[in-house]
Amino acid sequence: MKLATYKDGSRDGQLVVVSRDLTTAHYASGIASRLQQVLDDWNFLSPQLEDLSTSLNHGKLRHAFAFEPAQCMAPLPRAFQWVDGSAFINHVELVRKARGATVPESFYTDPLMYQGGSDDLLGPTDAIVCASESFGIDFEAEVAVITGDVAMGTTPDAALEGIRLVVLANDVSLRHLIPDELAKGFGFVQSKPATAFSPVAVTPDELGAAWQGGRLHLPLECRWNGRPVGRCDAGPEMTFHFGQLIAHLCKTRNVRAGSIIGSGTVSNQDWSHGYCCIAEKRAIETIETGAPFTDFMKYGDSIHIEMKDAEGQSLFGAISQTVRAPG
Repeated sequence: MKLATYKDGSRDGQLVVVSRDLTTAHYASGIASRLQQVLDDWNFLSPQLEDLSTSLNHGKLRHAFAFEPAQCMAPLPRAFQWVDGSAFINHVELVRKARGATVPESFYTDPLMYQGGSDDLLGPTDAIVCASESFGIDFEAEVAVITGDVAMGTTPDAALEGIRLVVLANDVSLRHLIPDELAKGFGFVQSKPATAFSPVAVTPDELGAAWQGGRLHLPLECRWNGRPVGRCDAGPEMTFHFGQLIAHLCKTRNVRAGSIIGSGTVSNQDWSHGYCCIAEKRAIETIETGAPFTDFMKYGDSIHIEMKDAEGQSLFGAISQTVRAPG
């Protein structure tokens, strides 16, 4: 089942069911008007949406319409919680190596995670609005999951059962603001503006064999200003699977339906796969030549993030954003 949220002039949009090939959609208003309603009552409402999805995929709905990603908000335009991990330890190793730092042993057993802003999540074609190019604007292509309720103390394997939907994310970072914020010892705030999400959220069963053990084994494609810069596999090098990330989050508290957990930047040890954030490219340049030479994003730059299945079919639709100044 594939779900999206269409713009309707409200903060939370209108829930639609989307066909498997992302060509058609149908409003779900007869079942639920908002995705959060479905997450709150998943066992009752999701089977009804599955039936609607089956009818849509078989061309049996009279009022189906052409699906337009540009009409989409984030699947959850505002969420109860957005947290982002750093599950690809290769990314951490590269960034730290570039500045001459080692990776603490605990990073290999205890996930890194920060609490982001969840009150203003961006749709797939919404602009990246930044007050200054000097902030060091960077994209970060990720996989993320949306959960149901997960009880405090749930084990990693059991936490996988709490995953309801899978999405793609662009966790934008303002790299030149990060050092001063982290130096305060309290984590990110200003250096992490609004995160964007793919037009479609997908139930894990739609992903078939690519979804294994809480990891999504497919390449994540990034095109910066139309140029391919990354095609990193999101599966085998994910140090912590999503069950482990959720279990880390719920160690001391309950995780409630409508929480979004990100993987962190997808990263591969094989540099020929490219990069899913500019900071990693700059780290590689520093390691190889002693200094970075790739600049961060400028006004007018675009970033395109997409994942396709083995047949070349887009699974989530694309995040396609342009950077611009306020106003």
